[in-house]
Amino acid sequence: MNHVLSAFGIEPERFDVRPFGSGHINKTFLLTPCAGAHGRDAGGFVLQRINTTVFKRPDVIARNQRMTGEHLSRVAPDYLFLRAIPTRDGADMFNAGGEHWRMLPHAADTVTVDQAETPRQAFEAARQFGQFARLTHGIDLAAFEPSIPQFHDLALRQAQFERAVADACSARADRAEHARDMIEVYQSRADIVETFNRLSRELPDRLMHHDTKINNALLREDSFEGVCICDLDTLMPGKIISDLGDMVRTYVCPVSEEEPDVRKVAVRDDYFAALVQGYLNEVREVLTDSERANLFFAGEFMIYMQGIRFLADYLNGDVYYPVKHAEHNLDRTRNQWALLQCLTEKESALRRVIDSCL
Repeated sequence: MNHVLSAFGIEPERFDVRPFGSGHINKTFLLTPCAGAHGRDAGGFVLQRINTTVFKRPDVIARNQRMTGEHLSRVAPDYLFLRAIPTRDGADMFNAGGEHWRMLPHAADTVTVDQAETPRQAFEAARQFGQFARLTHGIDLAAFEPSIPQFHDLALRQAQFERAVADACSARADRAEHARDMIEVYQSRADIVETFNRLSRELPDRLMHHDTKINNALLREDSFEGVCICDLDTLMPGKIISDLGDMVRTYVCPVSEEEPDVRKVAVRDDYFAALVQGYLNEVREVLTDSERANLFFAGEFMIYMQGIRFLADYLNGDVYYPVKHAEHNLDRTRNQWALLQCLTEKESALRRVIDSCL
């Protein structure tokens, strides 16, 4: 740790270093300055070790963020974008024995929440992601690369799901039989994949965050007013249905995807209205007609995709998502199917909400 901190010009004895955040991918630490700190040290820092099993090219992450920061400095110099702090050698990251580390400023007096607890929180977080999408509208995407290729490619995820079904029927027949009902109901919604395939050609590419759960928006500690977005590893070209859809998937339900009791799964209309208003207040003027017409589909798309990812992992023997018991991924699958059903049942009312926000 001292070796890593020194690479960024940080004197280890001047900071308290402790694990930070609730993320499961990268290893994250908060550096809190000791008494008497001033200048750039006063707010502290966030240090992260990039998970190169998930992000195989850390250089792509660094370059995408650097180009984004340069664009925002030109078009919105007062916008708070958490740019990486360079090493003493001027590099975006420090490579120590194959481990890639980056340093970011810590936004003082901010908090994150793991679950939307009020419509106001949903509104403020969505507004931050919307503001970012608006400010990066028109950015030259030619030099950007995907940090995880085909991350939100539903056609790919569907193919992986169907392959998992076929493999499980021969190698893990007990799991295939146990999940038979879920396999059948997800296969019954192949229309979602067909719509995605059409929209992947129609919708324009934008610079998207791709992981818009609420704890990736920093909120003021005293008021929960939105401050900025964070966790930018999946910042790359994509479609607007990715960011809006992930907000719908993770903000509107009173329980998380970890809840095994599907009777608790619901769509909270007021949270849906709050997040849609917060997001569209920022981006409505830059949306294309096709994007406007398919905003409701964003939620269907992301919930369905996450559901089949959980189900495929269950059928494959739980090789991707960490599990705590044998049916953990199957519980998650049922949870997402229940959420998709709730969303579909309220489609008419929720479309009216979207129309009013547009």
